[in-house]
Amino acid sequence: MSSLNALEPGVMFWTGRDHVAEVKQLGVRCGQLGIDPSFEFTDAAADDWRSALEQEQFTLVTVFAAYAGESYADIPTVQRTVGFIPRATRIERFERTCALSDFAAQLGVPSIACHIGFVPEDKSHVDYLEVRELVRRICDYAARHNQTFALETGQEPAVELLHFLHDVDRVNIAVNFDPANMILYGTGDPVDALGVLGKHVISVHCKDGLWPPKEDPNALGTESPLGSGDVDIDRFLAKLKEIGFRGPLNVEREAENQQERLHDIREAVALLKRLTA
Repeated sequence: MSSLNALEPGVMFWTGRDHVAEVKQLGVRCGQLGIDPSFEFTDAAADDWRSALEQEQFTLVTVFAAYAGESYADIPTVQRTVGFIPRATRIERFERTCALSDFAAQLGVPSIACHIGFVPEDKSHVDYLEVRELVRRICDYAARHNQTFALETGQEPAVELLHFLHDVDRVNIAVNFDPANMILYGTGDPVDALGVLGKHVISVHCKDGLWPPKEDPNALGTESPLGSGDVDIDRFLAKLKEIGFRGPLNVEREAENQQERLHDIREAVALLKRLTA
């Protein structure tokens, strides 16, 4: 794969929805691959993806996990369904994350990532203790492949995530920083949060959004095309440079309409190229 430039635009894309050649046509040569819950980890699937990546000379920097049964409808639903917090699916999701680590290793990708869910603030809470131990086990498993395990931001304030990182106490735990998620969940100014978590940030999403409505504490904010929301992408990029981040700028857009999504990603890539020129 080609060597990448500092702050080179990339794209977050998904199995079952996107193809490498189509993503490359958006004007990028790197990105992050999300694995949808129905994807089967087989040697044949790994061979197909490795072949497609090699053919397009496309570099993956992260492979992301998503899990069956997760829903981001509103904050209470996220609390009930996302990541490792739901006890009924905890072991199943742990095992799938390990399988994802194996798959990423087959593709030569150095980092895996996911949302781990709303971790309780109380460090003595049973869910906190069990999720902390599970994250340690995933880190140890990923270490066999010389991978980092990155936790995505958004569902807790930056200081709480920092405390959790220190409590997990593994050298290969890291952060995938998504500035829009901080806004969508109402957990803090993303640029300030980036300053708190800076040295732990191994990858980023470039995504935008609007703050949740103040009258509804259960509502999430609204995602919007990059540059049209409350993130302040210029300020975000300046902070990335200040903390010394040099990795790709992975555009993420979650619009349900595929044509709208691809249009917005293409526009976002062009915006990032202008801002980093």
